[in-house]
Amino acid sequence: MTDKRNIDIITFGCRLNAYESEVMRAHASEAGLTNAVIVNTCAVTAEAVRQARQAIRKARRERPGARIVVTGCAAQIDPAHFAAMDEVDHVIGNQEKLEARTFAGLGIDGTERVKVNDIMSVKETAGHMIEGFGNRARAYVQIQNGCDHRCTFCIIPFGRGPSRSVPAGEVVKQVRRLVENGYAEIVLTGVDITAYGADLPGSMTLGRLVRSVLKLVPELPRLRLSSIDSVEADPALLAAIAEEERLMPHLHLSLQSGDDLTLKRMKRRHERADSVRFCEEMRRVRPDMVFGADLIAGFPTETESMFKNSLSLVDDCGLTFLHVFPFSAREGTPAARMPQVDGAVISRRAGELRAKGLAALQAHLGNANGRHIQVLMENARQGRSPDFTPVRLDGAGDAGALVEAIVAGHDETALLAVAA
Repeated sequence: MTDKRNIDIITFGCRLNAYESEVMRAHASEAGLTNAVIVNTCAVTAEAVRQARQAIRKARRERPGARIVVTGCAAQIDPAHFAAMDEVDHVIGNQEKLEARTFAGLGIDGTERVKVNDIMSVKETAGHMIEGFGNRARAYVQIQNGCDHRCTFCIIPFGRGPSRSVPAGEVVKQVRRLVENGYAEIVLTGVDITAYGADLPGSMTLGRLVRSVLKLVPELPRLRLSSIDSVEADPALLAAIAEEERLMPHLHLSLQSGDDLTLKRMKRRHERADSVRFCEEMRRVRPDMVFGADLIAGFPTETESMFKNSLSLVDDCGLTFLHVFPFSAREGTPAARMPQVDGAVISRRAGELRAKGLAALQAHLGNANGRHIQVLMENARQGRSPDFTPVRLDGAGDAGALVEAIVAGHDETALLAVAA
C-alpha cells in the first residue's frame, strides 16, 4: 500500500518530462508537500492525453485523500480540460512546475487552483541541480527547452514555448554533480537540442557543448544525446561524433517520413536524400553507429506510394530502433485541417512499419554474436550496450555498474551476453 505521506509522480512522454519530474520531486520535498500525486502529462498524441486522464482517475481511486496536481504539456495547452475533472485539485503550467515557489504554495489553503501562464512569454531556461534519479543507471540533463519550428502535425511548441538554452556552464556543473553521485551515463535532453545555443551569447552550439562536457568532466564514462534533427547538426557535433569515443554511437533521428511531398506538407526542414546522406556519412566516420528514428504512419494525404517511401527509408538509412506513431490529429494544428487518411489504413501502415522495425532490430541483434561489449546495467538482469541495444546479463551487477561482456546470442528483442 502506498504511504499516504508520499509524493507520487506519474510521468508521461519524453525524457525531458522525466528530468522535470525529478525537479518537481526536489521542489515538493523541500516545500514539505505530503500526500500528493503529481501527473506530468504529454500532449504529443490524443492517446497520450487519454492515458493521462485515465491515470488521474486511477490515482483518485487509489489515493482518495491525496492532493492531485496535473502539469506537463497537455495541462499547459488545455488547462480547462483538466480543471474540469472532479479528481484534480491543481493544474500548473510547464514553467510553473519548475519553480520552487509553486510547490510552497500548493500546501496552503486558498492557493489558486489553476496556475498556467503564457508559455510563449518565457525567454530563458534555468539549469536545475538534480542530485539523482530513481534508476541509478543513467541521468538526464536538460540543455534546452521549447521549439521555434512549426511542423504542421505538432502541438508541442504551444506546450513548451520558444526555444531557449541552458548556459553551458550550468550544464557542465550539473553533469559533474551527477557523475560525482555515481552516474556512469548522462543523456543530454531537450525539445529541440540541435537548436541549442542559438539564443546564447557567442557562437555556442550542441557540438561545442558536447566537447565542453567531455573535456571538463573527464571522469564521465558515457555521454548520450536524446533525439536530434539531423539537418540541424552543426560541424562541431559531426566532428565530436567521429572523434569522441565517450559520446555513444547511437543517434535517434526526428525523420517523421521518407517521402518528400509528405515532408513538405509536414513543414519539415529536410528531404529524404538529406536523411540518407546523413546516415551514410555518420557510418563512414563512426562505423559502429546505430540509428533510431521517429516515423509517422498515415499523415494526411499520404498515399500508398508515399507510405512505401517511408517503409523503404528503414533500409536506405539503415535504421534499427523505430518509434512509430499512427497519425493523431491534434486540434489547433494545420495537419488537423488537411484531408485525413482512414483510421484502418493508418493502423495497417503503422503495423507494417513496426514489423519492418522489428525485422531490422533482429538483423542487428544477429550481427552482434561473439562481439565484446560494455554493458551499463539498468537492473540486476538487464542493461544497454553503447549503441543502446538491450542486453540481458543476469547477475552481473547492480544498476549503474559498467560490465564487460561477450554476446552469446539473442532472444529476438535483446542480446544475450555473459560477463567477460
